[in-house]
Amino acid sequence: MNPGLYFAIGRKARDVLYKDYGQAEQHRPLQGRDQSYDWSFNFSCQLEEVLPGLNTVFSVIIPDSSKAELQYLREYVGFSAGLGMKANNQNRFDPVANISGVIGSTFFSLGADVGIDLTRRTLNQFSTGFSLNCAFLIASLTLSDGFDSLKASVYHPLNPPTRTGIAAELKHKMSEEATTLTLGAQHALLPFTLVKARMNTDGKVSGVLRQEIWQKLYVSVSGELDLRDHNSIPRIGVSMAVKN
Repeated sequence: MNPGLYFAIGRKARDVLYKDYGQAEQHRPLQGRDQSYDWSFNFSCQLEEVLPGLNTVFSVIIPDSSKAELQYLREYVGFSAGLGMKANNQNRFDPVANISGVIGSTFFSLGADVGIDLTRRTLNQFSTGFSLNCAFLIASLTLSDGFDSLKASVYHPLNPPTRTGIAAELKHKMSEEATTLTLGAQHALLPFTLVKARMNTDGKVSGVLRQEIWQKLYVSVSGELDLRDHNSIPRIGVSMAVKN
């Protein structure tokens, strides 16, 4: 009956709407390549039950970040603490730390997450949220970015054997008085092939194809097009991830 970790709040909807899309919108392009092409390499490894209820996670995302994390899960409580390096705008890496905690159950959970910039010794991230989970719907509400961003998300499974599901997220940026609605869906064409599509009210349409080419080895190809900008060039990303 443990509630999981803070990252699990809203994760189902977030995975449908954003997971594997990041290559086409977040990572910096390779020098000397066309600006429409980005790249990343993601490696993660988890060691479970090092001690009762204690897990360790190591992850590296090239060229952006690396992290080591301890996770503690017991009945009605989930806690994690991590140290890592994150790329900044000067192509350097800053040491960061994260601490998060969750209380509740598999049906309802409430938690908070704090990020610390160790170089400047300041809080650079704080978010809080809750999640409501049942068999046909998973809903969450989070407040983040220094209480500037409010997100409400829902995920509805349609056919679990084929991982078919739909998701929606409504995000309001208070400082900009801007609201964005994102809708998406996913479906497994084959046991090792997953396709996703999404669109939002900003006029952006995206798609991703993820293929498991070997046990725990995934390759994803994603693309994005801005329908409001007639001069925009479609962005294409390719990534490889090794997950344990």
